[in-house]
Amino acid sequence: MPWREHLLIRDDVRLACRDWGGPGQPVVLLHGLAGHAGEWDDLAERLSPTHRVVAVDQRGHGAAERHPHDVSRAAYVEDVVAVIGRLALHRPVLVGQSLGGHTAVLTAAAHPGLIRALALVEAGSGGPNPDLPANIGNWLDSWPVPFPSREAATAFFGGGRAGAGWAAGLEHRADGWWPRFDRDVMVRSLAELAQRSFHHEWTRVTCPTLLVLAQSGFIPADQVTEMFRLRPDIRAVSVPGTGHDVHLDAPEAVYGALSGFLAELA
Repeated sequence: MPWREHLLIRDDVRLACRDWGGPGQPVVLLHGLAGHAGEWDDLAERLSPTHRVVAVDQRGHGAAERHPHDVSRAAYVEDVVAVIGRLALHRPVLVGQSLGGHTAVLTAAAHPGLIRALALVEAGSGGPNPDLPANIGNWLDSWPVPFPSREAATAFFGGGRAGAGWAAGLEHRADGWWPRFDRDVMVRSLAELAQRSFHHEWTRVTCPTLLVLAQSGFIPADQVTEMFRLRPDIRAVSVPGTGHDVHLDAPEAVYGALSGFLAELA
């Protein structure tokens, strides 16, 4: 196994990290809602020869605490701060996809001296969307669990590398393959995000920021426009032929964008 696992406890909540080691600038990888640290394996393997890479199973996900009481945005942020402190990661670059990217934004806004830079992969500043929790709940309810095999799960999630990435997050039980999260925890994790705009927090981020967008992604165009209006210093790249899970669809393209960004920071 090229990485080693750390289990950390913060406020009685277990967090799990895949520590890939490596020299140089620390990079912390944050998955999206219903995701898992293993989504980043391809990118982490590419980065670890030159960077200290840590991928986090965040609360409610993967090998972390399955039923945390607190799923507020602040709780996710303080988990990231705890990982940085416990693993002695000096001013890491936070790389987050989807909800993990939003957590990265809030972490950089609340702790500006702690973070060297941000890379937001199909992630935005967030905005009110009252229908979001119900929509995600309905999507999770559509999963035909348990899946009879990982191959069946891969096909359900659309096949290809993205489908395989989602299927890799499942756990095997006697009756089939199940998600490594609780459906209601996922829905509750979105409640605060759905209620309000986070433009104020976005304007408080002062570190260099890279936005990696998919050709057919989920981030609304007007949100991206507003992000640039409020922070014209950010840079963005779009990856052709990809969807919201661009880090799974095209890890080599994400690595290319991220490695150039990291080189400029150095």
